[in-house]
Amino acid sequence: MPRSTRPSFDPELAPALDGLPRFFTTLEPSAIGEFRAATARERSSIEDVVAGRPVEVVDHTVPGYDGGEITVSVVRRTDDAGSSAPRAGSALDGGSTPGIYLLHGGGMVGGSRWAVVPMLVGWVLEHGAVAASVDYRLAPEFPDPVPVEDALAGYEWFVARAGELAFDPQRVLVGGVSAGGGLAAGTILLARDRGIAMPAAQLLMSPMLDDRNDSDSSRELDGVGVWDRTSNETGWTALLGDRRGTDDVTIAAAPARAADLAGVPPTYIDVGSAEVFRDEVVAFATRIWAAGGSAELHVWPGGFHGFQGIVPSAAVSQAAVQARDAWVRRVLSA
Repeated sequence: MPRSTRPSFDPELAPALDGLPRFFTTLEPSAIGEFRAATARERSSIEDVVAGRPVEVVDHTVPGYDGGEITVSVVRRTDDAGSSAPRAGSALDGGSTPGIYLLHGGGMVGGSRWAVVPMLVGWVLEHGAVAASVDYRLAPEFPDPVPVEDALAGYEWFVARAGELAFDPQRVLVGGVSAGGGLAAGTILLARDRGIAMPAAQLLMSPMLDDRNDSDSSRELDGVGVWDRTSNETGWTALLGDRRGTDDVTIAAAPARAADLAGVPPTYIDVGSAEVFRDEVVAFATRIWAAGGSAELHVWPGGFHGFQGIVPSAAVSQAAVQARDAWVRRVLSA
């Protein structure tokens, strides 16, 4: 079969690729340290986001997997005000404050919880939600199952403290970006299979789902864009080692391997048409539908991985953010 032609990048997005560090396109194992340094935001990076707003960010040290420790940042309003939007008809209708638990990206080898806190601050202020983000431990120092088990530990800690933090544990949205999207999906599958309380919805933003790295979109995006095929191999190998691509990989580690997606909550899932994850995302949504579930899928034309954050002014970026935020608004309905 002839190789497919790579989809073109959106003309508003393409020029930004020229200014990115090489390891944002192609990450080799030797550059993981440099990549990690470039993606490790600090608490100071959100000071302007919270300054002058009725919101607080409080860190908690939480037991992680196998005796380790992780940090969970909880974001809450400091006043009693919330959105006056009606809750009637909400998918999460419960008449009380919702919770949001969000996982950062970074290819399993980089990133930090602070990357998603600005997004959470916006949703906390708009919806009156209580939100949390976790610093799961990173590969290769902490290979599978540590990251997904840390993610689950943080989720269980958050839900167990719903009364203390003043949100409804039955109205929790779990989500993530890129690697965090894959970990969010894995967390939900672990919760389902272990009989742990399930979240009410899941938000998967360009999720990293499939260690096999053998789709058409993976082959098309080799040496171009953001997080190409080589980067994907680097990230998955850091997480799984020699197990990558073999039958010895769990559905929690690589949710694309789950043949049965029955019981997963209503899902929003998106991806760019010009990124490695495109085909695995479409297949994941298709399996949710096949299992009788609800999934809203968006494939943004010409989008490379992370385009919304890299070129936020582009029309396609604004459309993607508006569609995502509209779905969050509908399910939280606060």
